[in-house]
Amino acid sequence: MPGRIRSEDVEAVREQVRLDEVVGEYVTLKPAGAGSLKGLCPFHDERSPSFHVRPAVGFYKCFGCGAGGDVFRFLQELDHLTFPEAVERLAQRAGVQLRYEEGSGGPRRQDVGARQRMLDAHRVTAEFFAEQLGSPGARVARRFLAERGFDRAAAEQFGAGFAPEGWDVLLKHLRGKGFSDGELATAGLVSRAQAGDRVYDRFRGRLVWPIRDVAGATIGFGARRLLESDQGPKYLNTPQTPLYDKSSVLYGLDLAKREIARRRQVVFVEGYTDVMACHLSGVPTAVATCGTAFGPEHIRSVRRLLMDDDAFRGEVVFTFDGDEAGRKAALRAFEEDQRFTASTFVAVEPGGLDPCDLRLERGPEAVADLVSSRVPLFEFALRSTLERFDLDAAEGRVQAMRAAAPVVAGIKDPALRPEYARRLSGWLGMDVEEVRRAVGAAGRAPAAPAGRSSASHGEGQGRGRGGRGAPEQAPREVHAPAPDPRDPVVRLERELLQAVLQAPSDVDAARFDALPADAFAVPVHRAVHEVVRAVGGLAAAGGGGWTGRVRETAGESLQPYVEELAVAPMALRPGEGAGRLAAAALRELELRGLMREAGEVTGRAQRAEASGDAEAAAGLWARAAALTAALQRLRAESA
Repeated sequence: MPGRIRSEDVEAVREQVRLDEVVGEYVTLKPAGAGSLKGLCPFHDERSPSFHVRPAVGFYKCFGCGAGGDVFRFLQELDHLTFPEAVERLAQRAGVQLRYEEGSGGPRRQDVGARQRMLDAHRVTAEFFAEQLGSPGARVARRFLAERGFDRAAAEQFGAGFAPEGWDVLLKHLRGKGFSDGELATAGLVSRAQAGDRVYDRFRGRLVWPIRDVAGATIGFGARRLLESDQGPKYLNTPQTPLYDKSSVLYGLDLAKREIARRRQVVFVEGYTDVMACHLSGVPTAVATCGTAFGPEHIRSVRRLLMDDDAFRGEVVFTFDGDEAGRKAALRAFEEDQRFTASTFVAVEPGGLDPCDLRLERGPEAVADLVSSRVPLFEFALRSTLERFDLDAAEGRVQAMRAAAPVVAGIKDPALRPEYARRLSGWLGMDVEEVRRAVGAAGRAPAAPAGRSSASHGEGQGRGRGGRGAPEQAPREVHAPAPDPRDPVVRLERELLQAVLQAPSDVDAARFDALPADAFAVPVHRAVHEVVRAVGGLAAAGGGGWTGRVRETAGESLQPYVEELAVAPMALRPGEGAGRLAAAALRELELRGLMREAGEVTGRAQRAEASGDAEAAAGLWARAAALTAALQRLRAESA
């Protein structure tokens, strides 16, 4: 059996891959002080960013849920990889050739994780489909794209391809690349016959789009029916697999993520061609759900890119067809709206055109104008409610007020409720105080049982990314004791250890390594100090991987606190290094040590003197005098 990846190769990958670049593919990061970045945690749902990344140290830490670690742990936790899988993925990214122990000089083909095998199969499939789009049999697919205004360059930009007719064209191709039928079935690329073990291509005679994760890896496909002989659904997607979870996947997110972060805007559309039309019309922030209704997991995916919190406000725009189904979809989105802090809008084309048709009929400017003409989602929900009533009749206005009042009362932002009550009174032509009383009464009514308006909205409930069973809000257990940061002693010791882990070259290694084992008063700090001593002291910090060595030596129970110390922002002035803070903390610990030793020696001298041992007493008094002189010098230095 092939052995482990060589440790020097693991360190080579660690040194060549920037943690902030990897994390930045999942989370929008903003500066958070000297050498620190922060964003919304990808491991739990939060409104204010508590997730910190320190690129120079190579560690991240969430101070909300406790998640922390290095770049390998980040991928292990977020994408459910084993450690070797995470190393292999990043090695491929960095161009590092991995070597394996026990004589396995090349890549471990049979030991590569199942997930990576599925990713490889999807990559090969996407390349095959894209190549097939130019074949004679794909004429119907090329015509479909051309009729919707998409040329060859557009098809290449979005990776569009063609799944050939036939039951096993793709299957034979993938078998030739070394993939087994079992791997392909697990990946959702082939289907199994109801009787027997025969497998066949899932996508046949269809136009296909690769569906990619936020990092750009293909994890599934969406396929559009083209042939009259095809009796399947109009759109056929990859089934649920270890890679593909339709409740969280968004088509186009890999292409839109940078513009979403830059513009602080995301535009939700309804289909693959709508995403293409938007991106080609100057709306590069468009994404679409994949064969399911918009739900909470989709929200989690984009909120991290929007940095959607009280400090950094973004904009969410839903575009829907102007028909009744589109209006219902917009109202369903209203149920999820208040999970966003960002301003949320609806853009509905009155003529019922989707972005793809709108671009085709009126040009790309019309698509951009549609997004620009958005209206607030609260306003859209209220106006859609009012449209059901005859507002020319007194009875109709009263009924409309009763129907719309719960909508206003359901607005969680207390600053918005009075404004929409005022607007509602204007739309109804009724006294504003009467409308406010109706809103207040609706707000005091018993709340309806929690639930979703459709089954598809609830598919992601109770799961985190990739199907976690724990509640999304459940904090991670932190095993290390959590000292009170308000305690001056705690703060002093913590700042010194932060400097040791984050900026070891700024700390006087000789003075730090000379500290005795009992220099730290706080138990968890004493434990971290013992770990630093165990790895050779601060003098051994050179050569890279310092923080990682300390973390690994710390053991499981202490690792979370080491991660926290390695990432937490330090109390530094702008442009200031950690040296001054570390030197002051070292002096204070040395002072405390000298005071403690001087007290102990004085006590021993007094006991020796009382027992009549004059010689021992004299030596101890001399030692106490020397310690007192050292204390005075150190206090003068500190002053």
